[in-house]
Amino acid sequence: MFDINLPALALFAFVTSVTPGPNNLMLLASGANFGFRASIPHLLGISTGVLILLASVGLGLAELFSLWPWAEVAMKWIGALYMIYLAWRIARASPPDGSAVRESRPMRYIGAFAFQWVNPKLWLMALSVFSVYVPGSGGFSLVLAVAALFSLINLPTISVWALGGARLRHLLTEQGRVKVFNLTMAALLLATLWPMLR
Repeated sequence: MFDINLPALALFAFVTSVTPGPNNLMLLASGANFGFRASIPHLLGISTGVLILLASVGLGLAELFSLWPWAEVAMKWIGALYMIYLAWRIARASPPDGSAVRESRPMRYIGAFAFQWVNPKLWLMALSVFSVYVPGSGGFSLVLAVAALFSLINLPTISVWALGGARLRHLLTEQGRVKVFNLTMAALLLATLWPMLR
């Protein structure tokens, strides 16, 4: 029906979704600090954001960067500043069982959805999909099918990270361990900025 290599595309979606990146590191921290159930809106926001961003790129959004190069630079810096803010929030997260008054909370659906628009890993993935795997003449139906495929593969694979974090909760019962874990997650999230800003 469509002139694409579906197994290769599905494998690319799986690998790019399951490997470490800003989304997965935040989900690991969210699962550890708040539990899997509380992280579900975060998960759904990411997968919906993946769907809409991929569809938008496939329908021509990326061409705006060639018209307005400053927009790409602005997006990178907005994304970097937001990731620094998120790393700060992770570093300040409280113990999972909440012996102290908790100022932090899991990321909500709309925050996770909005983050995808400044997530450098997702932009790189989306641009790769429509320059390597999907023909330029694919049309509206193909773009939507590819975006839906990515979103369907993305949700279960990123869920593994939130679930893994939730499994760590029993190890994070002491304030010192929580602090070390959260500072490590914040540092790793900041480290993901390096490829984007160098």
